[in-house]
Order: sequence, then C-alpha cells, then structure tokens
Amino acid sequence: MKQAALGFRVHSGWAALVAVAVEDGAPCVLAHARPHLVKAFTYQFRQPYHTAAELPRDKASEFISRVRKESRDLAYRAIHEIQADMQKQGFKLSRAALLLASAKQLPALDKILASHALIHTADGELFREAVLHASARCHLATICVKERELLGQAAETFQLRPDALLRRVTELGRPHGSPWSQDEKFAAIIAWLSLASPSKR
Repeated sequence: MKQAALGFRVHSGWAALVAVAVEDGAPCVLAHARPHLVKAFTYQFRQPYHTAAELPRDKASEFISRVRKESRDLAYRAIHEIQADMQKQGFKLSRAALLLASAKQLPALDKILASHALIHTADGELFREAVLHASARCHLATICVKERELLGQAAETFQLRPDALLRRVTELGRPHGSPWSQDEKFAAIIAWLSLASPSKR
C-alpha cells in the first residue's frame, strides 16, 4: 500500500491539514480540510488561556483540562476519518507532520496566567499538542519543524529554491480548489517533507 502523510498548520481552535503522497517521485495532494478543534467555535474556547485568566485558579485549571480533552478528541476524530478515507483509496496514512512556533517550554499554569505573552503562546501550544496527541493515538510517526525553518529545510531536501518550492506547491493545490492559502501550502510542504525524512512515533 502506498504511503501518505498528513501535514498540519495549527491555529487557535482549528487547523489546516493536507494529505500528501509521492507518486512517480512527485508529490500529490490527496485531500485537505480545516477541522475545528473546539466544539463551540467562540473566543471563549478558541483562546482557552485567555478565558482561564479571568477565572478563579481552581476553575481555570479545570477549564483548561476540559478544552484540552475536547481538542484531543476532535483532532483524533479528524485524523481517524481521513485515515479511513485514505485506506479506501489505497493509501496508508502512516505519518504526521506539524509546524511549530519558536516558543520555549511553558512554565506552570500560575506563571502562564500571570503573563499576557505566555497566555498567547499557551493557547497555540494547547492545540498543537492536541494534534500531536491524536497523531500518536492513530499510530502515526511524526516529525515537527519550526515554521521559520520549514522553507529552508524543504528547499535543501528537495534541491529547490524556496520560491520554486512555493510555486510548485501552489500548483499542487489548483485542482483541489479553495481554500489553498499559505496554511495549506505550508501543511503540504511539511507533509511532503515527512515522507522524505526519518520520523519517530
């Protein structure tokens, strides 16, 4: 069975995902979607640490845990469904690839909620972690690449200039229609890169 990979560019409360395979040495897009990672797509849940900062500390921790579990479950559902669809098409979805921010490891909850900058960072990290957790639950080998390093790393791997790489990925998305923004392009690049890279579970 042919191998396929999922690439993710995650935002607060949702993600752009693109499924990619390599056929005859060239990448092809199998599917793309923008699944929600919260059930209620509102500021309250899409910015959970901002919401938690307005709550008593015991309630804040409980709220964050609830949003994290919900996000993990929704990410798992999205990945599992596309994994089943790929199998019907003759592809084994075996890898996941995730773009990371440049953030350092986060401190304990009290310190996060005391810093507006850390609150912003923590909101993004919660949803990225949910995608990683769901990928592991679906038995996908994973790679993670910092977004600022993506084009350079991919250009070196595929021996293409960054501008040529972007043009190629832009063309890949044309048959699939919108949305095909930078979110989908970057998700496609990291999925393609994962098929050419060593990975780990």
